[in-house]
Amino acid sequence: MSGKNRTPPSPILELRNVSKIYNRGGIPNRAVDGVSLKISAGETVALVGESGSGKTSVSRIALGLVRPDEGEVLLHGQSLLTMDKQTLRRKRLAMQPVFQDSGAAFNPRRTIQQILDQALDANPIQVADRYKRKVELLDSVRLSPGDDYLRRFPHELSGGQRQRLAIARAVAAGPELIVADEPLSGADVTIRGQVLNLLIDLQLSNQLGYLFVTHDIAIARAFAHRVVVMYKGRIVEEGPAEEVVGNPRHDYTKRLVASAFRFVDAA
Repeated sequence: MSGKNRTPPSPILELRNVSKIYNRGGIPNRAVDGVSLKISAGETVALVGESGSGKTSVSRIALGLVRPDEGEVLLHGQSLLTMDKQTLRRKRLAMQPVFQDSGAAFNPRRTIQQILDQALDANPIQVADRYKRKVELLDSVRLSPGDDYLRRFPHELSGGQRQRLAIARAVAAGPELIVADEPLSGADVTIRGQVLNLLIDLQLSNQLGYLFVTHDIAIARAFAHRVVVMYKGRIVEEGPAEEVVGNPRHDYTKRLVASAFRFVDAA
Protein backbone atom coordinates (compact mmCIF):
# COMPACT_ATOMS: atom_id res chain seq x y z
CA MET A 1 0.00 0.00 0.00
CA SER A 2 1.04 3.58 -0.60
CA GLY A 3 0.48 6.85 1.24
CA LYS A 4 2.72 6.16 4.23
CA ASN A 5 5.89 8.09 3.38
CA ARG A 6 4.67 11.59 4.07
CA THR A 7 6.01 14.34 6.32
CA PRO A 8 3.14 15.57 8.51
CA PRO A 9 2.64 19.33 8.96
CA SER A 10 1.28 21.01 12.10
CA PRO A 11 -1.42 19.13 14.04
CA ILE A 12 -5.10 19.29 13.18
CA LEU A 13 -6.00 17.65 16.47
CA GLU A 14 -4.07 17.41 19.70
CA LEU A 15 -4.98 15.63 22.93
CA ARG A 16 -2.98 16.75 25.94
CA ASN A 17 -2.91 14.53 28.99
CA VAL A 18 -6.61 13.60 28.77
CA SER A 19 -8.21 11.29 31.32
CA LYS A 20 -11.71 9.89 31.70
CA ILE A 21 -13.17 8.15 34.74
CA TYR A 22 -16.37 6.09 34.64
CA ASN A 23 -18.21 4.86 37.73
CA ARG A 24 -19.32 1.26 37.34
CA GLY A 25 -21.26 -0.14 40.26
CA GLY A 26 -19.93 2.65 42.46
CA ILE A 27 -16.34 1.75 41.58
CA PRO A 28 -14.35 4.39 39.65
CA ASN A 29 -12.63 3.09 36.53
CA ARG A 30 -9.98 5.24 34.86
CA ALA A 31 -10.74 4.26 31.26
CA VAL A 32 -8.35 6.86 29.84
CA ASP A 33 -5.30 7.83 31.88
CA GLY A 34 -3.13 10.76 30.79
CA VAL A 35 -3.26 10.21 27.03
CA SER A 36 -1.53 12.66 24.70
CA LEU A 37 -1.37 12.45 20.90
CA LYS A 38 -1.29 14.60 17.76
CA ILE A 39 -2.66 14.08 14.24
CA SER A 40 -1.68 16.20 11.25
CA ALA A 41 -3.11 16.66 7.76
CA GLY A 42 -2.26 13.73 5.52
CA GLU A 43 -1.21 11.60 8.49
CA THR A 44 -2.64 8.32 9.77
CA VAL A 45 -2.27 7.53 13.45
CA ALA A 46 -3.36 4.02 14.44
CA LEU A 47 -4.60 3.64 18.00
CA VAL A 48 -4.05 -0.01 18.82
CA GLY A 49 -5.16 -2.15 21.75
CA GLU A 50 -7.45 -4.94 22.86
CA SER A 51 -11.08 -4.44 23.88
CA GLY A 52 -11.21 -2.44 27.11
CA SER A 53 -7.87 -0.72 26.53
CA GLY A 54 -9.55 2.70 26.31
CA LYS A 55 -9.04 3.38 22.61
CA THR A 56 -12.75 3.90 21.80
CA SER A 57 -13.07 6.33 24.72
CA VAL A 58 -10.11 8.27 23.29
CA SER A 59 -11.78 8.41 19.88
CA ARG A 60 -15.01 9.74 21.39
CA ILE A 61 -13.08 12.34 23.38
CA ALA A 62 -11.29 13.37 20.16
CA LEU A 63 -14.65 13.85 18.41
CA GLY A 64 -16.02 15.93 21.26
CA LEU A 65 -18.69 13.33 22.02
CA VAL A 66 -17.29 12.68 25.50
CA ARG A 67 -15.84 15.35 27.76
CA PRO A 68 -12.63 14.34 29.52
CA ASP A 69 -12.32 14.76 33.27
CA GLU A 70 -8.78 16.06 32.86
CA GLY A 71 -6.64 17.42 30.04
CA GLU A 72 -7.16 19.42 26.86
CA VAL A 73 -8.55 18.72 23.38
CA LEU A 74 -7.27 21.18 20.77
CA LEU A 75 -8.46 21.62 17.19
CA HIS A 76 -5.97 23.78 15.28
CA GLY A 77 -4.74 25.00 18.66
CA GLN A 78 -8.19 25.99 19.95
CA SER A 79 -9.65 24.21 22.96
CA LEU A 80 -12.88 22.34 22.25
CA LEU A 81 -13.59 22.25 25.97
CA THR A 82 -14.01 26.01 26.33
CA MET A 83 -16.28 26.53 23.29
CA ASP A 84 -19.99 27.19 23.60
CA LYS A 85 -22.29 24.57 22.06
CA GLN A 86 -22.92 26.46 18.82
CA THR A 87 -19.22 27.10 18.18
CA LEU A 88 -18.35 23.51 19.09
CA ARG A 89 -20.97 22.18 16.69
CA ARG A 90 -19.52 24.29 13.87
CA LYS A 91 -15.86 23.55 14.61
CA ARG A 92 -16.52 19.84 15.05
CA LEU A 93 -17.49 19.57 11.38
CA ALA A 94 -13.76 19.38 10.69
CA MET A 95 -13.82 15.92 12.28
CA GLN A 96 -16.11 13.15 11.07
CA PRO A 97 -16.61 9.63 12.42
CA VAL A 98 -16.76 6.28 10.67
CA PHE A 99 -18.14 3.79 13.18
CA GLN A 100 -17.67 0.05 13.50
CA ASP A 101 -21.28 -1.00 12.91
CA SER A 102 -22.20 0.29 9.46
CA GLY A 103 -25.64 -1.34 9.78
CA ALA A 104 -26.58 0.86 12.75
CA ALA A 105 -24.91 4.00 11.38
CA PHE A 106 -27.78 5.07 9.11
CA ASN A 107 -31.44 5.97 9.47
CA PRO A 108 -33.14 3.02 7.71
CA ARG A 109 -35.93 5.33 6.46
CA ARG A 110 -33.56 7.57 4.53
CA THR A 111 -32.37 6.85 1.02
CA ILE A 112 -28.69 7.18 0.17
CA GLN A 113 -29.52 10.45 -1.56
CA GLN A 114 -31.10 11.82 1.62
CA ILE A 115 -28.17 10.62 3.72
CA LEU A 116 -25.70 12.46 1.51
CA ASP A 117 -27.93 15.55 1.36
CA GLN A 118 -27.85 15.75 5.14
CA ALA A 119 -24.05 15.55 5.14
CA LEU A 120 -23.76 18.17 2.40
CA ASP A 121 -26.04 20.49 4.40
CA ALA A 122 -23.38 20.45 7.12
CA ASN A 123 -20.54 21.25 4.71
CA PRO A 124 -19.52 24.92 4.93
CA ILE A 125 -18.34 24.71 1.30
CA GLN A 126 -21.47 24.61 -0.83
CA VAL A 127 -21.51 23.29 -4.39
CA ALA A 128 -23.67 24.51 -7.27
CA ASP A 129 -24.64 21.08 -8.56
CA ARG A 130 -25.47 18.94 -5.54
CA TYR A 131 -26.72 16.01 -7.60
CA LYS A 132 -23.42 15.84 -9.46
CA ARG A 133 -21.53 16.08 -6.17
CA LYS A 134 -23.49 13.17 -4.67
CA VAL A 135 -22.75 11.02 -7.70
CA GLU A 136 -19.07 11.99 -7.47
CA LEU A 137 -18.97 11.04 -3.79
CA LEU A 138 -20.43 7.61 -4.47
CA ASP A 139 -18.10 7.07 -7.42
CA SER A 140 -15.13 8.12 -5.26
CA VAL A 141 -15.87 5.32 -2.78
CA ARG A 142 -16.40 2.85 -5.63
CA LEU A 143 -20.17 2.68 -5.44
CA SER A 144 -20.46 3.02 -9.20
CA PRO A 145 -22.25 4.20 -11.13
CA GLY A 146 -23.32 6.59 -8.39
CA ASP A 147 -26.64 7.34 -10.09
CA ASP A 148 -27.76 3.77 -9.51
CA TYR A 149 -27.30 3.99 -5.73
CA LEU A 150 -28.98 7.30 -4.84
CA ARG A 151 -32.52 5.91 -4.54
CA ARG A 152 -31.50 2.79 -2.63
CA PHE A 153 -31.73 2.31 1.12
CA PRO A 154 -28.75 1.28 3.28
CA HIS A 155 -30.23 -2.16 4.01
CA GLU A 156 -30.04 -2.91 0.28
CA LEU A 157 -26.24 -2.70 0.42
CA SER A 158 -23.73 -5.32 1.52
CA GLY A 159 -21.67 -4.72 4.67
CA GLY A 160 -18.68 -3.57 2.66
CA GLN A 161 -20.83 -1.24 0.57
CA ARG A 162 -22.39 0.29 3.70
CA GLN A 163 -18.94 0.96 5.11
CA ARG A 164 -17.99 2.72 1.87
CA LEU A 165 -21.21 4.73 2.13
CA ALA A 166 -20.21 5.69 5.68
CA ILE A 167 -16.91 6.98 4.31
CA ALA A 168 -18.71 8.90 1.53
CA ARG A 169 -20.97 10.54 4.12
CA ALA A 170 -17.96 11.50 6.23
CA VAL A 171 -16.13 13.01 3.24
CA ALA A 172 -19.30 14.89 2.13
CA ALA A 173 -19.17 16.97 5.30
CA GLY A 174 -15.79 18.38 4.19
CA PRO A 175 -13.64 17.17 7.11
CA GLU A 176 -9.95 17.57 7.70
CA LEU A 177 -9.85 14.53 9.99
CA ILE A 178 -11.73 11.24 10.01
CA VAL A 179 -11.94 9.18 13.19
CA ALA A 180 -12.49 5.56 12.16
CA ASP A 181 -13.35 3.21 15.04
CA GLU A 182 -12.72 -0.42 14.00
CA PRO A 183 -14.05 0.22 10.46
CA LEU A 184 -12.88 -3.21 9.27
CA SER A 185 -14.43 -5.27 12.05
CA GLY A 186 -16.14 -8.35 10.64
CA ALA A 187 -14.99 -7.65 7.07
CA ASP A 188 -13.30 -10.36 5.03
CA VAL A 189 -9.79 -9.96 3.63
CA THR A 190 -10.95 -8.66 0.24
CA ILE A 191 -13.20 -5.97 1.74
CA ARG A 192 -10.48 -4.94 4.19
CA GLY A 193 -8.07 -4.35 1.34
CA GLN A 194 -10.66 -2.40 -0.63
CA VAL A 195 -11.55 -0.14 2.30
CA LEU A 196 -7.91 0.52 3.23
CA ASN A 197 -6.94 1.35 -0.34
CA LEU A 198 -9.97 3.61 -0.58
CA LEU A 199 -8.96 5.47 2.59
CA ILE A 200 -5.43 5.90 1.24
CA ASP A 201 -6.70 7.28 -2.08
CA LEU A 202 -8.98 9.75 -0.29
CA GLN A 203 -6.14 10.81 1.97
CA LEU A 204 -3.82 11.48 -0.95
CA SER A 205 -6.44 13.49 -2.85
CA ASN A 206 -7.84 15.44 0.13
CA GLN A 207 -4.91 15.54 2.61
CA LEU A 208 -7.16 13.91 5.20
CA GLY A 209 -5.84 13.00 8.59
CA TYR A 210 -6.98 9.72 10.16
CA LEU A 211 -7.26 8.50 13.72
CA PHE A 212 -7.63 4.80 12.98
CA VAL A 213 -8.78 2.72 15.94
CA THR A 214 -8.05 -0.99 15.65
CA HIS A 215 -7.20 -4.08 17.66
CA ASP A 216 -5.17 -5.45 14.73
CA ILE A 217 -1.55 -4.30 14.87
CA ALA A 218 -0.80 -5.98 11.53
CA ILE A 219 -3.32 -3.70 9.79
CA ALA A 220 -1.89 -0.73 11.69
CA ARG A 221 1.57 -1.57 10.36
CA ALA A 222 0.33 -1.74 6.76
CA PHE A 223 -1.81 1.40 6.89
CA ALA A 224 -0.55 3.90 9.46
CA HIS A 225 2.33 6.35 9.60
CA ARG A 226 2.45 6.12 13.38
CA VAL A 227 1.21 3.52 15.85
CA VAL A 228 0.06 4.36 19.38
CA VAL A 229 -0.40 1.32 21.64
CA MET A 230 -2.87 1.53 24.53
CA TYR A 231 -3.08 -0.78 27.53
CA LYS A 232 -5.39 -0.27 30.52
CA GLY A 233 -6.15 3.31 29.54
CA ARG A 234 -2.55 4.39 29.02
CA ILE A 235 -0.23 4.78 26.06
CA VAL A 236 2.56 2.26 26.59
CA GLU A 237 4.38 2.68 23.28
CA GLU A 238 4.26 4.90 20.22
CA GLY A 239 6.32 5.75 17.17
CA PRO A 240 6.66 5.12 13.43
CA ALA A 241 4.62 2.07 12.44
CA GLU A 242 7.54 0.01 11.13
CA GLU A 243 9.59 0.78 14.23
CA VAL A 244 6.88 -0.05 16.78
CA VAL A 245 5.78 -3.28 15.08
CA GLY A 246 9.20 -4.33 13.82
CA ASN A 247 11.01 -3.68 17.10
CA PRO A 248 8.46 -3.50 19.95
CA ARG A 249 9.82 -2.48 23.35
CA HIS A 250 6.88 -2.90 25.74
CA ASP A 251 5.86 -6.43 26.74
CA TYR A 252 2.23 -5.74 25.82
CA THR A 253 3.20 -4.59 22.33
CA LYS A 254 5.36 -7.69 21.95
CA ARG A 255 2.36 -9.86 22.78
CA LEU A 256 0.16 -8.02 20.26
CA VAL A 257 2.78 -8.43 17.53
CA ALA A 258 3.37 -12.10 18.33
CA SER A 259 -0.36 -12.80 18.27
CA ALA A 260 -0.96 -10.91 15.01
CA PHE A 261 1.86 -12.46 13.04
CA ARG A 262 1.69 -15.99 14.42
CA PHE A 263 -1.09 -16.82 11.94
CA VAL A 264 0.72 -15.09 9.07
CA ASP A 265 3.85 -17.17 9.66
CA ALA A 266 1.82 -20.36 9.87
CA ALA A 267 0.00 -19.71 6.57
